[in-house]
Parts: sequence; structure tokens; C-alpha cells
Amino acid sequence: MSLFLSNVTKKFGEDIAVNELNLEIPSQELFGFLGGNGAGKTTTFRMILGLIDQTEGDITWKGKELNYKNSDIIGYLPEERGLYPKLKVKDQLIYLGKLRGMTKQAASTEIDSWLDRFQISHYLHKQVEELSKGNQQKIQFISAVLHRPELLILDEPFSGLDPINVEMLKEAVLDLKEGGTTIVFSSHQMDHVEEMCEHLCILRKGDAVVKGDLTEIKRSFGKKNLIIHADQSLELLQDYPGVVAYKQVIGGCELQIENEAVSQRILEQLQGNLFIRKFELEEPSLNDIFIEKVGESYE
Repeated sequence: MSLFLSNVTKKFGEDIAVNELNLEIPSQELFGFLGGNGAGKTTTFRMILGLIDQTEGDITWKGKELNYKNSDIIGYLPEERGLYPKLKVKDQLIYLGKLRGMTKQAASTEIDSWLDRFQISHYLHKQVEELSKGNQQKIQFISAVLHRPELLILDEPFSGLDPINVEMLKEAVLDLKEGGTTIVFSSHQMDHVEEMCEHLCILRKGDAVVKGDLTEIKRSFGKKNLIIHADQSLELLQDYPGVVAYKQVIGGCELQIENEAVSQRILEQLQGNLFIRKFELEEPSLNDIFIEKVGESYE
């Protein structure tokens, strides 16, 4: 494992922001970090970065303690963007690259490459405040990866971006992972985490209520989603034994059921009584699991 958190706790006075968190984040992987507001995600990120000290526990990178001396291995995209609005894009990125130990020439080469990739080379000599919010976010992202960090922490990297820029940034993140970077990221878009991450952790009020391999988490959750489209009303299934949730949709319904056996009983009951156009059993979504474990939708 690259990043290891052992019994990490953070208290602010009597308030416990993070409670005995144990995480093993595999090397060269995308790791999803989820939780509602106040769950402890940003506090955990700040402890990893060394911006605040943990009250108890240890945080190590490849067996060594993370501290100011080796902080150059980390890249960080904070949820609160922090660019200098009056500085030109090139001057700002070179300055931030030099803070990470880069030479001006090395920083310039990386800047040109990233600006070209994100199709914003013409903004090189523009002041940051002249850019749209989406393009400012691209500059902020470049500032986090310019020095080619071994560990990259992304706090809500896709928020506020249009679908085209989301895909552009997702592709860049996946390429960084393929290049050997270990990436931890939080996102309000569950589908992004579900699509990109193999492992994840869900925090609730500082406690890890779900963690591990996403495939195993879904399998252990038990419940399934059942989608049925038919030529008649399916309201009779609303109170059917084993149906946890019922949602009417155009052409049929979407059910959450306790297990696969329930779907077989439903199929047997419906067959011969009406024409079934669609009968599809799916794994629970990450949002289903989040609502079950945290008690709220992650919007």
C-alpha cells in the first residue's frame, strides 16, 4: 500500500471530526472518498497534507511519515479554489511550480503541454480573472499536477464543469493514474466514483461506515434493483413481500428488492398475466448504498 492511515483521529476541542480512521489506499489507484457535509473528508485531506496535525494515529506514505520535508510528492486540488486573479496564467503556474522545486524551464514545458491538452493555450498570458470559471478550474488542476506528484488529492474536481470539460478532466485523471500516480478524490457525482474507482470509503460524522473494494461492497449490500416495463399497471408490486422501495416510471416501475429470489417470485406472478417488455435485475447503485448507510442522498 502507498498511503496508510492508522487509527487517525482529529478532535477540535470536544468535537470529534474524524474518529479512529483506518485506511489502506493501494498504489497507482483511484480511491473514492465520500461523505455528506461535515463528514470529515476535508479534515482528513488536510491531515494527509500536513496542514493540520492529527490528534491521534499515524499517516504514512510507502512506510514513511508524511511531513513538510516530503510534501513535494503530493499534489492538491482544494474544493475552495485559490488562484491569484490578477496574475497571468503563465506567471502564476511557474511560481507555483517553483514552490514545488521545479525549474522555470521544466515548469514552462509542463505548462505548455497541459494548456495544449486542455485547449486553452491562448490563455497563457491572460490574467486568471479574465477566464471563465471552468477554465480557471483547469488552471487550478494544472497547478496541482504540474510537478508530477506521486500522490494526488482532488477535492470535488468536477464541480461546476460542463459535461465536455468533465470528460476532459476525467480523461486526464485516468491518464495520471495509468502513469503511476496514486489518486484520492471526493466527488458529489456518485456516477463518477462508481465509474472510476475500485476502492472507496464513505464517512459519516467522522466514522468510516463503508470501505473496501466497490465490487465486494455491492455484493455484500444484498439488495438489488429490479426494472420492469409492462403493458399494464404494476402498482400491485408496491406492497409485494420483499420489495423495499417502489418507484413508478414511464412504461413501468423501478423496485429495490431484498434479494434475487424476490425477483424470481415476481417474474412467476407476472408471467401469463401481462406482457413484459423489460425485466432487468441490477446491482445496487453507489447512491443506493450511500443513502442506506448515511441516511441521505449525496446531492
